[in-house]
Amino acid sequence: MTENAFLLNMDFAKVACIRPDEQEWITSPADGVSRVHLERVAQESGHTTSFVKFAPGSYFPQHSHPQGEEIFVLEGVFSDEQGDYPAGTYIRNPPGSFHKPFTKEGCTLFVKLEQFQNDDTKHVVIRPEDQQWFQGIGNLKVLALHAHGTESTALVAWPKNEIFQSHHHMGGEEIVVISGRFIDEHGEYPAGTWLRSPHMSQHFPRVEEETLIYVKVGYL
Repeated sequence: MTENAFLLNMDFAKVACIRPDEQEWITSPADGVSRVHLERVAQESGHTTSFVKFAPGSYFPQHSHPQGEEIFVLEGVFSDEQGDYPAGTYIRNPPGSFHKPFTKEGCTLFVKLEQFQNDDTKHVVIRPEDQQWFQGIGNLKVLALHAHGTESTALVAWPKNEIFQSHHHMGGEEIVVISGRFIDEHGEYPAGTWLRSPHMSQHFPRVEEETLIYVKVGYL
């Protein structure tokens, strides 16, 4: 995927979708760290959404987050000076924070950089043992991760053969398929897919197997 493709993914009026077989892992300046750029304003901008992979024993130099950093740990154990974060952990490092991340065994992350609202300053860490799931619409289970203004982020667990109601996305919707396969009338999205739908887009989602997705809505 070219840099021009990254720029196209910043057109929030269009659907953007990158499946696992379309992903290009690019080596970072830090040894053992690589990433898939999903959306990016420009090469010099800090506003990015990426999958990031740390090889076992790798680290990234200490750095700050002028406009915040949002992380979901997809695989392995991610660490920094404040602790260890196993797969399934959700982290929000607010604007002005800094850390020196590393991993012992290796890890894969979903990361959004420099995208916090100015008054969103809460530090959040939700590890798997802290998770509180609630009943959603139909047979869905929902784990709320963060909400601020119109923006909200959650994990949604779909049981086998669940069908959701057709709906619009007020403020857009962003999905990472963590496990299983997510389906709507526009296509099928296997585990590892990143999908972003624009403000007031509509779809009729369903699954045929147990599926877990990370969802952010209301921020576009």
